[in-house]
Amino acid sequence: MSNEQDSPINAIPAIIPRPEHNISRGDISDAALKVLYRLHKAGYAAYLVGGGVRDLLLGRHPKDFDIATDAHPEEIKKLFRNCRLIGRRFRLAHIHFGREIIEVATFRAPHNQGGGEGVISNGMILRDNVYGTLEDDAWRRDFTVNALYYNIDDFSIIDYTGGMADLQAGVLRMIGDAHTRFQEDPVRMLRAARFAAKLNFRLEAGMAKQIHELGEKISGVPPARLFDEVLKLFQTGHAVQSFEVLKDLELFGYLFAQTDALLKQGDAYSEAFIRQALSNTDERILVGKPVNPAFLFAALLWGPVRQEVMLLQQQGMTQLQALQAAGNEVVAEQLRQVTIPKRFSYPMREIWVAQARLPRRQGKRAYRLLEQPRFRAAYDFLLLRCEVGEPLKELCTWWTRFQEVDSEERAAMIKRLGGGKKRRRHRKPRSAEA
Repeated sequence: MSNEQDSPINAIPAIIPRPEHNISRGDISDAALKVLYRLHKAGYAAYLVGGGVRDLLLGRHPKDFDIATDAHPEEIKKLFRNCRLIGRRFRLAHIHFGREIIEVATFRAPHNQGGGEGVISNGMILRDNVYGTLEDDAWRRDFTVNALYYNIDDFSIIDYTGGMADLQAGVLRMIGDAHTRFQEDPVRMLRAARFAAKLNFRLEAGMAKQIHELGEKISGVPPARLFDEVLKLFQTGHAVQSFEVLKDLELFGYLFAQTDALLKQGDAYSEAFIRQALSNTDERILVGKPVNPAFLFAALLWGPVRQEVMLLQQQGMTQLQALQAAGNEVVAEQLRQVTIPKRFSYPMREIWVAQARLPRRQGKRAYRLLEQPRFRAAYDFLLLRCEVGEPLKELCTWWTRFQEVDSEERAAMIKRLGGGKKRRRHRKPRSAEA
C-alpha cells in the first residue's frame, strides 16, 4: 500500500500567520515573487515551498526558490513566455530570469489516482504526473521540514505534517512510512543524509535503521542521477559532514565502492586525504570560490588510484605509465556506480597523470607544464598530497615560487636544478666498406 494513504483524511493544517513567523518578502528573490504574484493574479494558488521556506525559517539564505501551484504545466507556460517545460518522470515548469531559474510544480496526488500517469515498478516510482490538491501535495513530500508552504495570498505558513515543530526541534522526519518511501525512491536515503548534514539535524528514531536495511536499493538508481546527488552532497558547503553521515549510514560504499573498501581496511592515508580535500572544498564554497567536479572526483578516487599505481610499479611500469593505466581502470569501475561526464573524467585523469610530471622540471618541461590548462588543478592536488603528509614539501615550495617570480628568476631556478640539456650523441661515421 502506498504511504499516501497513511496520511490523515481531511486533516486540518496549522496556519501560522505572518506576525508569528520570520519570513519576509524582502528575503525572497524578485524573480520568485514575480512568479508567485502572476500566478495569484491569474486566479491560481501560489505557494513558496520546500527548502526555500525551510531555510528562510532557519534564518538562512536559500540558494533556490521553488513554487507549488494548482496550475497545470501547460497553463503555467501560457502565463510565462520565459517558461520551459522539462521532465518526463516528474513534469516541471522552469521559468528563466537571466541566470536564475524558478521551478514551478503542480500539486501532486497519490500515484494510484493517476489513471496510468502514476507508474510504480518493484516499489520504485517511474512516472509521477498525478495532479491533486495542496493537501495531497503536502503528504506526498519526503520530509516534514520540506512540506511547509508560504502563501503569497496572506503571507501565512501552512503546515499539514508538523514540519514547524520538527524544524524547531532539529529533527528530520519522513512523511509516511519510511520503509515504503525509501523503496519508492531510494535517492531519498541520500537526501536524508544530505539534509542531516546540511541542517545538523538528527534523524527520527527508526529512520537510520531503515536506511541500513534498504541501502542496497541505491544500486538500482541510474548512475547519471547519482552524479547529481554526489554534487549536492559534496559541493554545497557541508562536504565533510556529508562524508561523516554517509559513513555512519553505510551509504558511502554505494557511491564509491573502491574508496569505501580502502576505508574499511583502515587506510588512514585515504581517510585523511578525503577529509582534507572536502574541508578545502567547504572553505572555497564559504568564500564564494568555484569548485570543479573533476577535482572533487579526483580526490574521492585518489586512494584506489594510488594503490593500483603501487602495484603496477612493482610490475615494472614507470610512475607515469602506472598513473595512466590505474586512472583508466578506476574510472571504468566507478562508472558502474556513478556517471562522471567526460568533461570531468578527462580532466580528472589529467590531474592524476600530472602528479608524475610535476617533479620533472628540467629544460622546458616546467614552462610547458605551467601552460597546461589543468596545471592549477594538478598543482592544488600536489599541495593536498603534501598537506596529508607525503614528502613533497620541497617540490610544492618550488612550484609555488616558480609561479610567483619573473622570467629571469624562473630561468635561474631551472638552472639550479641541474640536468639541463641532454648531450647530443654523435654517430660514428660509416666505414667505406658499409
